[in-house]
Formats: sequence, C-alpha cells, structure tokens
Amino acid sequence: MSDETTQNAPAAAAPRAAAAQAGAPAAPGARKFFRRKKVCKFCTEKIDSISYRDVNLLKQFVAERGKIVPRRLTGVCTTHQRRLTRAIKQARNIALLPFAVKY
Repeated sequence: MSDETTQNAPAAAAPRAAAAQAGAPAAPGARKFFRRKKVCKFCTEKIDSISYRDVNLLKQFVAERGKIVPRRLTGVCTTHQRRLTRAIKQARNIALLPFAVKY
C-alpha cells in the first residue's frame, strides 16, 4: 500500500505545477494587478539639498505616528533617503517636527 501512495503523490502534484506555469490564478477570483515602479522624487525634481528647515517637504516622508516612512514605500533612492533621514532627525531635535504623536 505504501508503494501506491508514493507513486501517486508526484502525479497529483504535476497538474498543479503545470497550471502555475501556464499563468492560471492560484485561487478562484484572484486578480493580478500592475504595480507602477516608484521613482525618487528628489532625482526627478532635481532637488540637490534636503534642508531640515523645509518642514512641509519633510512631513511627506513622516507617517501619522511620527515614524520615518521606509524607502520601499516612498520610492526614494538610497542616497536621498539617507539625507532625508538626517534632515528629519535634525528637525525633530530642534522641535520643528514631533518625535511621536500625542495620544
């Protein structure tokens, strides 16, 4: 009996693998969506320096709770994310931006 179950197991998995390669959705009703590539705002607008005094710009990259939004969500490149983080921290230290939201 154990020989029959081991021989049937790979055969049962083969149709699922073929359907996955064919591009069929994994679950009924599942939708595929297109995610647009995120582009660095500072590179496209050619902003050279990120000032800690520009609070309106810095607020766009701080979440409601006061956390710095990661670059995988904002689309900012690595070098500008580092400069942005430094500017946000400087603005927090001189009380232009809050560290956290009051409850």
